[in-house]
Amino acid sequence: MKKNSNVLILVTLAMFVALGVVISPILRFEGFAPTAHFVNVVCSVFLGPWYSLLNGILTAIIRMSVMGIPPLAITGQVFGAVLSGILYRKSNGKIIWAVVGEVVGTGIIGSIVSYPVMTLLMGKTGLTVFFYTPSFVIATLIGGSIAFIFLKTLQRNGSLYKIQKELGVNVYERSRRDYKN
Repeated sequence: MKKNSNVLILVTLAMFVALGVVISPILRFEGFAPTAHFVNVVCSVFLGPWYSLLNGILTAIIRMSVMGIPPLAITGQVFGAVLSGILYRKSNGKIIWAVVGEVVGTGIIGSIVSYPVMTLLMGKTGLTVFFYTPSFVIATLIGGSIAFIFLKTLQRNGSLYKIQKELGVNVYERSRRDYKN
């Protein structure tokens, strides 16, 4: 049973990476990729913070390699991915905290980290520490809001509970309570 659960988790992770790569061009321009934040939040709730972090890293590397996206793909994804999962767990399964983690992790931390990466590694000039913050925050709010609606819908109809239980990850009372046999 444990072996099947590990395979299912890896297949689910691979699907999130593929989804993140395929839908990333939607509404995307430098410093603004709301679909990436949607995938981050959903992955955090389904698989937890560390798999979400791995998803963010793999998706960003593929996007940078194949699509020529700058290192903003990494700084704009990994901090929110891991913080989203951590806050979801610490709040005992409150979906809103997964969204808050994404907004704070990417919208604030990721945008600030993007400044030295883009100026020192990419040679961009004319940037300030908070240059990317407005677009990162707006993108995370859009992607996070869509993820919130999607996950709340899954929670209300019992699908979130089934998915989490099947994956063998933490199932919180909130998901279990709303599940109807």
